[in-house]
Amino acid sequence: MQELPLTDKLSASEWHRPTWRARRSVGRLLAMLFDPAYSGIALMTVVVIVCLAAPWTATHDPVTVNLRVGLQSPSADHWLGTDQLGRDVWSRVVWAGRASLMVTAIVLSLSLALGLSIGLVSGYSGGWIDNVAMRITDFFYALPQIILALALIGALGPSIPALIAALAIGGWVTYARLARSLVLALRQQEFIIAAQATGAGDWRILTRHLLPGIIGPVAVQISLDGGSTILAVAALSFLGLGIQPPTPEWGAMLVEARPFLDRALHLVLPPGMAIFFVVFGCNALGEALENWLRPR
Repeated sequence: MQELPLTDKLSASEWHRPTWRARRSVGRLLAMLFDPAYSGIALMTVVVIVCLAAPWTATHDPVTVNLRVGLQSPSADHWLGTDQLGRDVWSRVVWAGRASLMVTAIVLSLSLALGLSIGLVSGYSGGWIDNVAMRITDFFYALPQIILALALIGALGPSIPALIAALAIGGWVTYARLARSLVLALRQQEFIIAAQATGAGDWRILTRHLLPGIIGPVAVQISLDGGSTILAVAALSFLGLGIQPPTPEWGAMLVEARPFLDRALHLVLPPGMAIFFVVFGCNALGEALENWLRPR
């Protein structure tokens, strides 16, 4: 009797298993594409890349005035139209995003460096160092950040360095408190006690053992603060205390477009949607990181 081929011996479920796996992979891909979190991250990534590449993605000089083409609707020459001074809206949105993102990156870097340093040393040292550091932290935490920023910018004058200092001087508090609380939970763990028993120095313990242990929650906080910092930069520029003209900025563009809301929505929607995409993407990224790093 002739033996059946191997494929004829397979059951129906085994025979169709590759097809079932392929369908499941496609289903997961579609679920990711239509998931609001992944969509927000994708939109934010596109906006960030386009803005950071402004010298190549912008089609016109963002500060060149041409009154003859003022308030034109979107066209092939001006993709998002022109403003009241004839400046290309697309180019201004792109360069404004580049400026806002760079200011945000500097503010977050300064806040992270100062906050982590204070939080790590305070939580690991304890005693009077911890008490002094936390009382200073509580003082800055009690001050509303926007009020502190307004006071500092009012004293120094509106400029990009003043804007960065105003946002960073209140932004480090969150990282200091977060780092301290995480270090307090980690410093009693066995691997820290073992490192101390082997004679490891404080600097090695802080940088090689404690810092990697807190980097996950800190990354989540950075992504969430990215959206709030973008909003703060836009709000201060909206009030005339942030990035100053002629440098384009999303908040300042909204102020300039306010008198033309009834007849030129193309001046309002691009900067407003750019702010929305970046803030929404930062929040979605924070949520995705939290779900990914959460112990199961």
